[in-house]
Amino acid sequence: MLIAGFPAGAWGTNCYLVAPAAGEECVIIDPGHQAAPGVEDALRKHRLKPVAVILTHGHIDHVASVVPVCGAHDVPAWIHPEDRYMMSDPEKALGRSIGQQLMGELTVGEPDDVKELADGSLLELAGMEFSVAHAPGHTKGSVTFRMPEQVDIPSVFFSGDLLFAGSIGRTDMPGGDHAEILTSLARVCLPLEDSTVVLSGHGPQTTIGRERATNPFLRQVAAGLGDGIPTAAPRRGM
Repeated sequence: MLIAGFPAGAWGTNCYLVAPAAGEECVIIDPGHQAAPGVEDALRKHRLKPVAVILTHGHIDHVASVVPVCGAHDVPAWIHPEDRYMMSDPEKALGRSIGQQLMGELTVGEPDDVKELADGSLLELAGMEFSVAHAPGHTKGSVTFRMPEQVDIPSVFFSGDLLFAGSIGRTDMPGGDHAEILTSLARVCLPLEDSTVVLSGHGPQTTIGRERATNPFLRQVAAGLGDGIPTAAPRRGM
């Protein structure tokens, strides 16, 4: 399996291209702010052909390049219905103070083909399988994507802004809910094997085992101490 990732734009949002191998079809995850050039570079470098864009949530730092990327390659974008409005109205999703700063430099809107994600669904794209889990808390329509374990390859978990190395996503913007993100951590992350590789929306790669042992939010959720977890997480991205 080939996973090519790079941080894009002002918020260093991780964009991933996933394929069975070089020279094959691929899926693009979260082409955010200023990600289009990096996507094209990775496609050329690895000789990949995109078949879809899939989105962990609708914040502009994760979707800003969806229209040009989908348009250039005539592929659909997949997003949870509760976050779909954010592609056309990012100011509403971010709050007025942040949104107004960005409107002058962004072309907002939906690509020609938008498909909606559902909790528990299985996407079969480019010869690969992605299990979808609805994981609200950072936004109402946040989702994660998990690829199954293969021979000599651990399961890979694209966590979006649900789980980071050492932290979790912020919940202080419209649609955010701290209690809800804790519930999502318990339901979506805790059942995963320790060997599961976590590729998040911001920051470095980690594993579920490492986060179970060191992440203060995941540790306290695992201990059933949700009421004692601080509400302020170190902020990454939006």
